Amino acid sequence: MATPSHIAIIMDGNGRWAKSRGKQRLAGHRAGADAVERVLGYCSDAGVKYLTLYAFSTENWKRPAAEVSGLMKLFSAYLKRKLHLFKKKQVRLRVIGRRGDLSPALQKEIARAERETAGFDRQLLLAVSYGGRAEIADAARRIAEDAKAGRLDPADIDEAAFANYLYAPDVPEPELIIRTSGEMRVSNFLLWECAYSEFYITPVLWPDFDRAEFDKALAAYASRERRLGGVEAAPEGAKK
Repeated sequence: MATPSHIAIIMDGNGRWAKSRGKQRLAGHRAGADAVERVLGYCSDAGVKYLTLYAFSTENWKRPAAEVSGLMKLFSAYLKRKLHLFKKKQVRLRVIGRRGDLSPALQKEIARAERETAGFDRQLLLAVSYGGRAEIADAARRIAEDAKAGRLDPADIDEAAFANYLYAPDVPEPELIIRTSGEMRVSNFLLWECAYSEFYITPVLWPDFDRAEFDKALAAYASRERRLGGVEAAPEGAKK
């Protein structure tokens, strides 16, 4: 069965998971953090090299201050608590997004985790204070700066050159994007990178996402014919 090298997940449904159980939303986010570790293991077993998780969007700053504060504390605690696990499992942790939006203390924790796991091949990318439009705008701004400084000839700007200015230009585009909770939208996630991604939508809420559902996503991906804008190759011996 064909296995994607890069899977990206829109982790949706933490709040609904908590509400259905009469709990506060932050309890759902804690349960969602536990799901991250499980899915990281599923990816390892399946041979997936890159896993990108949509953890906190640029739009999520509009949420109630108490929830945002709780999420930032949860993220900081997660980094501290799981750093030893990343090193044991030999997983490189990277954070993509507008880090300047985060507190200096959290930025320091991120830098430490990235530094101490930098030598590993398998990668977990967490999109924090991330937006697809923001990523494209940030890339365009840096291109303009380089062009103005004479470091880049505008005539050399093509899709490949533009992609080099994205947050993680060395990471291949995701072949498969999974969205939990059944919502049918991209939600400003990897807008440039998802041009030819396959999508798998499941009604399962993120905290309940398990190996069975992960295997369904892989099976759905394997069943699809990825032509990337081309046409299906004719079977050997068929008339052309």
